[in-house]
Amino acid sequence: MRVEALDMFWTDKGRYDLAEKMFHEVILKVSERNHCSPLVSEIAKAREHIQNSLEKIDVATLEDKCRLEFLDRISLLENQNIDLKSQVSKLNQAYSDVLKRLDLVENRLNCSNGNVKNNDDDVDLFASESEEETEEAARIRESRLAAYTAKKSKKAVIIAKSSLILDVKPWDDETDLQAMETVIRKIALDGLLWGASRLVPVAFGIKKLSISCVVEDDKVSIDWLTEEIEKLEDFVQSVDIAAFNKI
Repeated sequence: MRVEALDMFWTDKGRYDLAEKMFHEVILKVSERNHCSPLVSEIAKAREHIQNSLEKIDVATLEDKCRLEFLDRISLLENQNIDLKSQVSKLNQAYSDVLKRLDLVENRLNCSNGNVKNNDDDVDLFASESEEETEEAARIRESRLAAYTAKKSKKAVIIAKSSLILDVKPWDDETDLQAMETVIRKIALDGLLWGASRLVPVAFGIKKLSISCVVEDDKVSIDWLTEEIEKLEDFVQSVDIAAFNKI
């Protein structure tokens, strides 16, 4: 019975536990590696594709292409240079033509100035009036001047005028407004023309006289007119300009 008990006793259990732990760790790492393998595979494929592409590039072909582009650019620059030379040549020709024309104009001016000097030498500035114009020419000139003067005198002269509406206020409601209007209209002066009038209620039964007139600005002063109306102290308390318009 003792021998059987010893056979059943596990003396290396710690070693077996360690081996089991290591086994599970290896299994875990393998599973993780297998889980990331698709990404690793994709990276490997991309690297392989890039490598194959680089190997397939023909360096000679690239050099030929660059050489052709360079030649095309040189050809374009040469054509532009030819066009510029042509334009410069045309400008030079135009400039030469302008200089020739200027010389021609200058020569003509010099010739004309010489002729004018010769003509001036022939003119007698101190000649008598009878020699310069005939009697017929003098008569025509005088008739034209007379016609022009008559035409100018017939033009209508514009007279500046102003249209006014004056508000004349009485002292109270007992003031005779008709008599006040009568004495106002007696104010007379050349260039003053009285117009229509009306009575306008103010307040508390008092009315004011609103009277219009037209004055010539050069002959009648508005300040003078208002002062003349205010001098009628028996009737007038104040005068206001209700409206003013130029005619």
